[in-house]
Amino acid sequence: MSVAEHIAALDESGRALADAAAAAGLDAPVPTCPGWQVRDLLRHTTMVHRWAARFVAEGHTSYRPDGGEPQLDGEERLAHFHEGHAALVEALTKAPADLECWTFLPAPSPLAFWARRQAHETGVHRADAESALPSGPRPVDATLAVDGIDELLRAFHARDRSRVRTETTRVLRVRTTDTGDVWTVRLSPDAPRTTRTDDGPADCTLSGPAWQLRLMLWNRLPADAVDIAGDASLAALWRERSGITWS
Repeated sequence: MSVAEHIAALDESGRALADAAAAAGLDAPVPTCPGWQVRDLLRHTTMVHRWAARFVAEGHTSYRPDGGEPQLDGEERLAHFHEGHAALVEALTKAPADLECWTFLPAPSPLAFWARRQAHETGVHRADAESALPSGPRPVDATLAVDGIDELLRAFHARDRSRVRTETTRVLRVRTTDTGDVWTVRLSPDAPRTTRTDDGPADCTLSGPAWQLRLMLWNRLPADAVDIAGDASLAALWRERSGITWS
């Protein structure tokens, strides 16, 4: 996906998130984030948007801590979210292609990193907001979902801090049934190593529509929301150890 496509996805997902939050109400529990209400989701996502926007707009080349989560509520909370989301979209849209700033995952450029990362950050939290509605999370564009799976498997969980490890080498395969994309995740005592291949046997295969696989791999849907073939303990291992938390 291009930078422009990621920015467009960020814009659309943020608007959908806000619509779902308004429809559910700030007191509504967020089933995909146990212990959170919609107000907590909005506080967190707004903080992340404003934090990211500062790197892009101000060109910080080293890590800067976030600004915390403001204790606004009611209409002010929703308005604060809209302002932060719009500021991030604007910062990314106006940023030069040769932007230099801090990043934390591999990417073709800092601008490409922040556009992609915030598109998927916001997309997952959109699903969180929609989980507070009776209808639950809605499907998203398959190309976007595939890109989100790829970022999670080949960027986030390629880092040494990934806790998804096994004592002996095991192979987890992830396959989208709507787009035909495949990832092979090699698990071992080291950090996972993922390739876009379909080589050799797998101990466990997870398959389903791309949007459902993305949410399952981000622990927003239960493992049995997708098809599991082979050793289901690897799906359980993923659920237990793959969580990515804000730090």
